[in-house]
Amino acid sequence: MSTTRELQDEIRKLKQEKDICILAHAYQSHDILEVADYIGDSYGLSEKAAAAPQKTVLMCGVRFMAETVKILSPEKKVLLSHSEADCPMARQLDVEQVQALKAKYPGYAVVAYINTTADLKTVSDVCVTSASAVKIVRNMKEKNILFIPDCNLGAWVAKQVPEKKIQLVQGGCPVHAAITKQEALAARKKYPGAELLVHPECVADVVEMADYIGSTTGIMNYAKNSDHQEFIIGTENSIIQHLQFECPDKRFYPLSKHLVCRDMKLTTLADVYHCVKGDTGEEITLSDEVRLAAKKCLDAMLELG
Repeated sequence: MSTTRELQDEIRKLKQEKDICILAHAYQSHDILEVADYIGDSYGLSEKAAAAPQKTVLMCGVRFMAETVKILSPEKKVLLSHSEADCPMARQLDVEQVQALKAKYPGYAVVAYINTTADLKTVSDVCVTSASAVKIVRNMKEKNILFIPDCNLGAWVAKQVPEKKIQLVQGGCPVHAAITKQEALAARKKYPGAELLVHPECVADVVEMADYIGSTTGIMNYAKNSDHQEFIIGTENSIIQHLQFECPDKRFYPLSKHLVCRDMKLTTLADVYHCVKGDTGEEITLSDEVRLAAKKCLDAMLELG
């Protein structure tokens, strides 16, 4: 039986031999992060993959993230570390439902959160990340916006860009959205000296209590750079472990023990080993029609953001 270090060393050896770039979303376990070439949020990882010299990319994350890598790097072989790792939010709408919404709200520009399938991106005007959403919506020439699918992120954007008319759709991250104001109040009471850092996918009652609101990378950077010593982390609980490694002199507490993404937790270090070995890993393919149509809203994001 291999130890964690031995398995990691074998993964590093194989990825060099087979010209594989390993991407790890920040919600992956720490042992996976340690063998990754790049760590971060979904769109940032796809940009890193596009610039990387390797011909094969292994995404340790969920399906829409691997699709985004393929959209930006069609010439590369893109693998998803676990075929069942999906994002529930990404599939809360389908193309037909979005077309129906566009008919219901004629003249509205469709803004799609990055956490959507490639198919949904084909019927959207611009894509946004949690870090860029406010800036992009503010920079859009359109006044009427149909924001899909996360109503919590959309409401947070709407509050900061009141000059736009933003129509929300009921949807969002089931993990973040399940956290209640009562849980946030309880965490505040239990850790009175800690700052509360939350993801805008949380409900408004929780977001309004936060000392900092931002993307996963934003939360991590804020905690690392802050002079404060204690933090309540209002996003996926793996972030607590990563911050504990990077800032051992600081203290990090979960906003809720329920902030766990089961899809992100599907991928194990052994899965990564078998992927780089060539035994497993689902290759992501997209038709040119879908890829090029989906890329338009990503290109628009870059132009506006």
